[in-house]
Amino acid sequence: MATVGAPRRFCRCACFCTENLYVARYGLHVRFRGEQQLRRDYGPLEQEVERRRRLGQESAARKALIASSYHPARPEVYDSLQDAALAPEFLAVAEYSVSPGADLKGLLQRLETVSEEKRIYRVPVFTAPFCQALLEELEHFEQSDMPKGRPNTMNNYGVLLHELGLDEPLMTPLRERFLQPLMALLYPDCGGGQLDSHRAFVVKYAPGQDLELGCHYDNAELTLNVALGKVFTGGALYFGGLFQAPAALTEPLEVEHVVGQGVLHRGGQLHGARPLGTGERWNLVVWLRASAVRNRLCPMCCHEPDLVDDEGFGDGFTREEPATVDVCALT
Repeated sequence: MATVGAPRRFCRCACFCTENLYVARYGLHVRFRGEQQLRRDYGPLEQEVERRRRLGQESAARKALIASSYHPARPEVYDSLQDAALAPEFLAVAEYSVSPGADLKGLLQRLETVSEEKRIYRVPVFTAPFCQALLEELEHFEQSDMPKGRPNTMNNYGVLLHELGLDEPLMTPLRERFLQPLMALLYPDCGGGQLDSHRAFVVKYAPGQDLELGCHYDNAELTLNVALGKVFTGGALYFGGLFQAPAALTEPLEVEHVVGQGVLHRGGQLHGARPLGTGERWNLVVWLRASAVRNRLCPMCCHEPDLVDDEGFGDGFTREEPATVDVCALT
């Protein structure tokens, strides 16, 4: 007897349009409770609220236009993820993570522990040739006349990888085949073994564009941040404590970027980026999400999520799984 389940529908929390609205003028995230309150406390932000409400539909429209009209410079990066694109150290870590008897102690022997207290780790992820090919493709797209969505409210320059068509061939296999088993050992208490969606984007820092990133936490259970290049000075990451903790930014930890290497951390860890000194810095950021965790408590409003249907992976929330249908009973 075969059963068929309806496709899983991902959602966002309604707080996306009311909580954590970024005000660049003050470098703060604020809460929306109505136009009068917003104008009184921070000035006009209605455009940002409205932008968030239209985000899903506009992103889907950009993705469709790019798919039909854009001509890649490096089409090979759109092929299904191959082991040749991945650093040998990353392949070894992934292989160990799925081996019988794998445990945290053995895994940590194969990773760099940046901070045991903050549970921040680093590992080479991509080879230098793959980083170069991906960068060339991203620059080609940046210079094209295709529409481009902002990576997030704090970054003005970069690329949303799902709009470019790189989710299915690159990011989903990276999450499912490699990151999930690794994160299951590193962060079992944060949904590391239940990752079922992601949001992946590339951010760019350059003179005359974005230079630094204010302190924030991610809308994710876990985060991977990979330095892709180019040649640059400055721009180090800094980390405080978890956002729920008092004095969370006391004595922040600074972490320098290493091209091709990825920094792994909890999404709730407060962090930011120091000002760029010289050159250009491009980083791939992957927000890893587990609906089994966030369906209980939205990490942005810290309440039970008020679900709103959304495009693609949404913000990683899901509604209750629909009942399966007995195909034989219908024939």
